[in-house]
Amino acid sequence: MTYEPNRRSFLVAGGLTALAATRAFGANERLRIGVIGAGGRMRQLLNSAENTGVPFEIASVCDVYTPRRDEVLTRPSAATATTCVDYSKVPDDKSIDAVIIATPDHWHVRIAIAALAAGKDVYLEKPVTHTLEEGEALQKSVRSTRQILQCGMQQRSWPHFRNAVDLIQGGALGQVTQVRTYWWQNYGSNSVPKPIDVAQLDWKQWLGGAPDQPFTLEKYNRWRWFWSFGGGAMTDLFTHWIDVAQWAMKADQPTMALMMGDKYVFKEWECPDTIQAAFRYPGFDVVYEGMMSSSIDDGGLEFRGTEATLKVTRAGMSIFHENLKGDRNPVLKEESFEDGTTSHMRNFFDCIKSRKEPNAPVESGITAARAGHIGNLAYHRGGITPWPVK
Repeated sequence: MTYEPNRRSFLVAGGLTALAATRAFGANERLRIGVIGAGGRMRQLLNSAENTGVPFEIASVCDVYTPRRDEVLTRPSAATATTCVDYSKVPDDKSIDAVIIATPDHWHVRIAIAALAAGKDVYLEKPVTHTLEEGEALQKSVRSTRQILQCGMQQRSWPHFRNAVDLIQGGALGQVTQVRTYWWQNYGSNSVPKPIDVAQLDWKQWLGGAPDQPFTLEKYNRWRWFWSFGGGAMTDLFTHWIDVAQWAMKADQPTMALMMGDKYVFKEWECPDTIQAAFRYPGFDVVYEGMMSSSIDDGGLEFRGTEATLKVTRAGMSIFHENLKGDRNPVLKEESFEDGTTSHMRNFFDCIKSRKEPNAPVESGITAARAGHIGNLAYHRGGITPWPVK
């Protein structure tokens, strides 16, 4: 039996709807976008933006490394774009409607708040926060304005993830008591960072509010694995999956976290490269496992219920009934027909014009990042922590 995708659009979270747009858009009018942080993830985001078919132009490109700014300028949509090193010049441009932020994590909240204060809508890559404390400031900034902020949790716009959540919340699995999450990637010999021309990099600007420290290629390219700039696998990878788990299970934070992590392979990193973690929620548990020197099986989630188990990855989802054996399972199956970042960017553009709540509102981004931060807190506290901390 094949499950046919349901492409209807609905609001995932019923929150506040913005009262008015920054300005009114005609049906064919181009959005003017500011780009802040022009690395590899921004390249993917802009590719997805172009795939939406929504007319837009890049008005400004900000990055601390000249070749990355120049790369964006090669796009037809950036034919008339200006460039800068200081991010504040982008929100200051009154002609810009929205900004896309894909900087290292330690810059996210500062830049997003500045853009919102300047009346810009924001697409903010995950994790939206770098620390637990930043969540309150970001939420207040969004909810005190009329601006749209879409968190970079693209599963919330990915059709088969949305259908999976519908099935879970509709009771198709029975009582779900365990969610297994995993993600394996390989940062080994095939992904050695390429040298850069340090003369074209503003390292001090890149550091921002992080502690002053000398440039290293490993920190610049793999900043996610150093505490001053990122939070390792818990905020890079787990954040995506715990967002799906919390969304499907209608939960927003664990009551306890346990985490065992080690640096077995990448000794120069500060964050562990091998992780086992568990999170207690009211009525169910979430487990996570992953390592950064093996990529077999990639990443995914399993929702295990008393009646059935749902397995979902970015390639699709399947449901296996508990009382059926052999080739009678899976009873439902759906394959992905579009990269979720494209549909997520389309939703962002649609919300800029409609002023409706985006699929991944600020609260979803904050709670997903918070779970990863709590896991890291457990790691730093010897492997376990209650939440809230007593």
